[in-house]
Amino acid sequence: MKITKIESHIHRSGFTYGAGEAGVGGNLHLRGMDTLLVRVETEDGRHGWGEAFGFNLVDTTRDALDRLLAPAAIGQDAEDIEGLGRMLSKRFHNFGRNGPVTFGISGLDIALWDLKAQRAGVPLHALLGPAARRHVPAYASLLRYGVPGDVARNVREAVRRGYRQIKLHEVDLGCIRAAREAAPAEIPLMLDINCAWDSADEAVAFCRAVEGMNIRWVEEPTWPPEDFAATAAVREAAHCGISAGENAGGPRDFRHLLEARALDVAQPSVTKLGGITALMEVAALAAEADVELVPHCPYFGPGLLASLHFLAACATEQPIEIYFADLASPPYGDALAVRDGFIAVPEGPGLGLQPIPGSR
Repeated sequence: MKITKIESHIHRSGFTYGAGEAGVGGNLHLRGMDTLLVRVETEDGRHGWGEAFGFNLVDTTRDALDRLLAPAAIGQDAEDIEGLGRMLSKRFHNFGRNGPVTFGISGLDIALWDLKAQRAGVPLHALLGPAARRHVPAYASLLRYGVPGDVARNVREAVRRGYRQIKLHEVDLGCIRAAREAAPAEIPLMLDINCAWDSADEAVAFCRAVEGMNIRWVEEPTWPPEDFAATAAVREAAHCGISAGENAGGPRDFRHLLEARALDVAQPSVTKLGGITALMEVAALAAEADVELVPHCPYFGPGLLASLHFLAACATEQPIEIYFADLASPPYGDALAVRDGFIAVPEGPGLGLQPIPGSR
């Protein structure tokens, strides 16, 4: 089954940040929420949808997809998903083995898995594992606000909406304490540090400062993210879980992370590391190492759907990350709304949903 057409579409939406002018909200690095949709058509007339990492990288990733990857993928076998990804990775490795080219490959891979499940007449999760969950728990992934009052207000709103796990992107201890006071004690907090600390010692001091706050994990504590030895040193000295992986360049990086004993929680990102094919490979590595896997997933398009189907198929229930930013026009409308802390898994063939028109 040959690939006959590949199109990219940017779905752009306004969103509610949730921070006041005194905090991060007064100097936003995101003016809109951009999702890069990848539409792949095959000779039987079917089409599938994928998502390549977007946000403020959306135009760069789209350029790599349109000018490099799509021309090379046209005419290739749509059913040899792994082979296509390997060919594209080798052919364009000089453009970088972690970045826009890999992000574009990820979008193609997700679309081809969507097509594979459509041809089989089953929801995607049926091809990924046997669990067949109808609903997956969600955790609220709050943006960085930088002001304790903004943090507390958004935490209370997340709890009101039914979330029972909450992730912060704060590094200020005052903001983290405000979140802890605003949430019931039984609700765990996750702390995404976004590689804020330049040394393992700084990161360890931070981890010890948040002891006793019911912290499930501290995420990507040190810079640069590929310094796996530093992440392992933090894990050895800290008294909380350590997670990482959203910036990994593929399964090989995860193998190195796991061999370094750097992780309590592996966090592959389906729109970044090579799509569903790579996600499944990382899942096997994590299972072999007895490490939890909770995908990185601050997405609203097919990347969110692919992660949802993956978690619906997993033997062990884990929550899906939901970016706590209300979009004016979500790619799927309210079909993926969180209700009582859970998201319903679409049961139609493939990903089960079609993006709402309005992209460019």
